[in-house]
Amino acid sequence: MKFQVSAKDKKALCRQAPEFREVVRRIELDGFECNGDLFHALVQSIISQQLSIKAADTIYNRVEQLLGTITAENLKSAAVEDLRACGLSARKIEYLRGIADAVLSGRIDFAALARLPDEEIMKELVKLKGVGEWTAEMLLIFALGRPDVLSFKDLGIRRGIMLLNKLEKLTEEDFEVYRKRYSPYGTLASLYLWRIKDGGLSVK
Repeated sequence: MKFQVSAKDKKALCRQAPEFREVVRRIELDGFECNGDLFHALVQSIISQQLSIKAADTIYNRVEQLLGTITAENLKSAAVEDLRACGLSARKIEYLRGIADAVLSGRIDFAALARLPDEEIMKELVKLKGVGEWTAEMLLIFALGRPDVLSFKDLGIRRGIMLLNKLEKLTEEDFEVYRKRYSPYGTLASLYLWRIKDGGLSVK
């Protein structure tokens, strides 16, 4: 499936938050693919923690070559030394095996989880070791394509809000005001805010 960036949603966001009008006019956004596979997206996310995209992709490919198919069963049965040889740290192996254990024991069903509301998905994901709020929120966006995610834990989003609204600081209480202001288009707002933070628009 694909997260669609529609003209209708852009207009609706601008009606609710007029500060986005110039942003929407000047920044072209594309949608993105999201396959809905929470298990594999989470494995990729754990592997990618504190790594460049290139390094993370290299390690993921090595793990995939080692296991053949990345499944909970294969992660659980793989030798630690073989996983370490792929470039995984001991901590990441612990996290990945914890996820595998949760699947194999029936404590978590990712297919069923993906059908739940955002808040319930977040609640279950953060129970897993190595998964914090930011990781869970990014999975909501990039794995499931949920439309209303605005992460306070994401420095880029906070920086984008500050630049767009000419703020010197942004408290969590202030952030909640913007979250409500941008809802139910939080994900669309997030995509624009990341572009602003990256210099995609010089906010005057």
